[in-house]
Amino acid sequence: MPRSAARVERLVLADFRCFETVDLELPAGLTVFTGANGEGKTSLLEAVGWASSARSFRGVADRALVRAGCEAAVLRVEVAAGERHQTLEAEIHATGRNRVLVNRNALARARDLTGLFRTTVFAPDDLQLVKGGPAMRRDYLDELLVSLAARYDAARADYERVLRQRSSLLRSGVRSSEDSMTLDVFDEQLVQAGAELVRGRLKLLRQIGGPVEIAYARLSGIEETVRTVYEADWAAVPLEPAGPDAVAELLRDALREGRRQEIERGVTLVGPHRDDWCLQISGLDARTQASQGEQRTLALALRLAGHEVCTRVAGAGPVLLLDDVFSELDHDRADALVANLPPGQTLLTTASDVPRGVAAERRLRVVGGRVEEMG
Repeated sequence: MPRSAARVERLVLADFRCFETVDLELPAGLTVFTGANGEGKTSLLEAVGWASSARSFRGVADRALVRAGCEAAVLRVEVAAGERHQTLEAEIHATGRNRVLVNRNALARARDLTGLFRTTVFAPDDLQLVKGGPAMRRDYLDELLVSLAARYDAARADYERVLRQRSSLLRSGVRSSEDSMTLDVFDEQLVQAGAELVRGRLKLLRQIGGPVEIAYARLSGIEETVRTVYEADWAAVPLEPAGPDAVAELLRDALREGRRQEIERGVTLVGPHRDDWCLQISGLDARTQASQGEQRTLALALRLAGHEVCTRVAGAGPVLLLDDVFSELDHDRADALVANLPPGQTLLTTASDVPRGVAAERRLRVVGGRVEEMG
């Protein structure tokens, strides 16, 4: 039975980014924040996004969130899902550990936030999901994966930890039998965490492929074949048909075969940290052979598809955060996106007029770190 979608009822900030204090009640539908660039609109969405994941969707360190001259930022969100109400309170420190409470209970790990509420973020730089390098596509998959199941956050953290340790050993040189034995240990740890992460990515790709193609057709008005292919140079065979056990064995074999080269070069060359997710439109690589309009449409389709998969798996839709995304779209694509936005709570920022067809429940102006009601 579908659960009630969680929504943010109230957002309270102190010394967050450019805001000294903010206290906002947010409706269940659409809230529009308007204002010139640099006035703080995105920071409000960033605060909501941080509350759902304990990290900034802008990819910055927590210290960047603390207002200049202050030691800590305070963030509080009140979340409602049906009859259930929960509160997150966070002290985000410029230096040192953050303090996060959920319903007045200390949160030990960021991954424990999964389930409080989820967010789907649309941003102007989403174009890089398609035309940029593999890292953004890997991050897209992993962040969506973590939002669906917290165990993948642990797998990703384990993999990154072992990767750092292993790479450090390779850089310093593998000169003794003891070094070789340590490398053996790191290899097996890398296999276990890496295989778990890859299996999760492959499962997610099976879920998201159809929704991406459907969303692309709805946004573009053209039915074209949109195909996604997981590419791993370390795998001797395509991974998609491979069974769960085969992924670990392929990764283990690749590490064994590549060890001499890795020792010579002092770097880890094998593993899911180098994989890519190839996106194709009508059989052509979207990164290099699609027009910018096609690339932007595909980027929007990725966000819509991720939102749909999250809604289906979690049983309730995430909060939509639309950060000035319409400024990069022509009228046709803006109209298509508006027509295909899923229902639920939406927070939208814009430096210009609200797109046609958008009816806001509340309109707020952001000026110099202040939030004002609009008539």
